[in-house]
Amino acid sequence: MPWRYGRCIPTAALLSFRLGGTDGVAIEAAKWQHALEVLDFDTYTVAGDGTVDVTVPGLGIGAIDGPDHGALCDALSRADLVVVENLCSLPLNPAAWEMVARILAGRPAVLHHHDLPWQRAQFSTYPPPPDDGRWRHVTINELSRNELSSRGISATTVYNSFVVPNEVPEAGGGLERTSAGDAVRMALGIRPSERIVLQPTRALARKNVRGGMTAAARLGATYWLLGSPEDGYGPELDQLVADAPCPVVLGVPTTNGGSGPEGAMTIDDAYQACDVVALPSTWEGFGNPSLESVTHCRPLLIGPYPVAAELAAFGFDWFALDDVDRLDAWLTAPDGGLLARNLAVARAHFSLDDLPRRIAAVLPAL
Repeated sequence: MPWRYGRCIPTAALLSFRLGGTDGVAIEAAKWQHALEVLDFDTYTVAGDGTVDVTVPGLGIGAIDGPDHGALCDALSRADLVVVENLCSLPLNPAAWEMVARILAGRPAVLHHHDLPWQRAQFSTYPPPPDDGRWRHVTINELSRNELSSRGISATTVYNSFVVPNEVPEAGGGLERTSAGDAVRMALGIRPSERIVLQPTRALARKNVRGGMTAAARLGATYWLLGSPEDGYGPELDQLVADAPCPVVLGVPTTNGGSGPEGAMTIDDAYQACDVVALPSTWEGFGNPSLESVTHCRPLLIGPYPVAAELAAFGFDWFALDDVDRLDAWLTAPDGGLLARNLAVARAHFSLDDLPRRIAAVLPAL
């Protein structure tokens, strides 16, 4: 699906606070970068932090002075298209937000919104994202698209995309484990017959760690929180762990049987090691573990954040936080049909194979 203009191959820059890491914005930006390359763009990445092609100091989250204007202009000078990943969506660096808006005025750009200011209490007084006639706004859910529309900004929803397997493995109703998953469980000191509830998120107040622990306890499971605390959440997490009603594992274990380099554990190995994926959050812009649970053939225990209902409406059969008894019964006698139906929904609406086509439909004229 080429996106050529005459004999020239256009160049796209992906711009954000940080890229190349494991946070949701960075992961989805990498998928967009690949899709743009499928569309025949040359691409490069620009950010203040992370593993990127061009680092511009002052672009990072919380930078005091913002980037140097000349340095940022130089970094974007060879781009025919700039995809702004959340940098002009959340005011995590207001100076960079304003400078990017000035530099991109009148230039083709896509503002890819993963979050919006009023969706976070601490940013509720900030204005909507900047707008320009040459820009296209893309949201990752309909809730955000409608909220932008109510503020006079037209946007298109392009949901996050995932690699979707063709079918659920037949043995064990889809809950069988890979050797790497078994190695992870061994590294965690958890027997094959024991249950693991995996929460593959960072530790933040809105991730509702308490809710995940409570559900794990009701399932007779070990609770495994994969990410580390951020935004000063460490002391609260320490207290929750001290008072936990179930065994708790924090972080990534050391293992020589994972599928990563030198036997390191990968996120895929973590999913293969667990019995249940938990996403008990009170707010997510999308919540990638919701779909990753499906693509890894694991049941999902999900919190009541608004976008969860929007995603579930596509036809997913997930387990609500107040539906632990039904999940307990399902785990006792796993039904591969549920997993297969969820996979079919993911394949129809959230497949990474369809992302180039969906992106092509929203790109501005160059």
